[in-house]
Amino acid sequence: MSESEPLTGEALALDLVNTRPLNGDGRVDLLGTPRQLSRWLELEADRLKEGHPEEGEEPGVGDLVPVHAVRGQTEAVVRALLDAAEPPAAALRGLTEAQRAAPAARELGWDGTTVTAVPRRTGPLGVRVAAALAEAAVELLTDPAIGRLKECEADGCVMVFLPSHPRRRWCSPARCGNRARVARYYQRHSAAREPRR
Repeated sequence: MSESEPLTGEALALDLVNTRPLNGDGRVDLLGTPRQLSRWLELEADRLKEGHPEEGEEPGVGDLVPVHAVRGQTEAVVRALLDAAEPPAAALRGLTEAQRAAPAARELGWDGTTVTAVPRRTGPLGVRVAAALAEAAVELLTDPAIGRLKECEADGCVMVFLPSHPRRRWCSPARCGNRARVARYYQRHSAAREPRR
């Protein structure tokens, strides 16, 4: 997994927040271009059904704005919860408004044997995606599991996650876990090699 590849596998809303990792130059936006957004939507396709692009539909520059807004609002609430503080009212309102901008309607159909109901959103792609992401944020933020929310303990990492095991300390064993173990190993062995005076 490269540093420029989005970390996925957490709750959808946390995967969204985690698209702004920290590198040596500061925060990096892994959804900074329509192409990056398209790639991330492909990675999350199985969890982002009703906001996903239709066949042949590609994100444009204007689609980034509503997605970035929902990401910022979600992160503001998540960071407040990590600090055991009251979430910003503007962020909570923003997530509600994003959902209202493209509500999901259950579209009825026939599959040959039964009536089906598939959630669909209408409007520009970015607004649909943002609405689905805001809904995922609401589900996460109101889930009792949010009390287990953690920030990665690795130096210089700002990723957040919901640990499935209480001893989990890093956002990813491959990304930060290995780095932390290598740093500890180096520290132990370099101290052992220093000449005694």
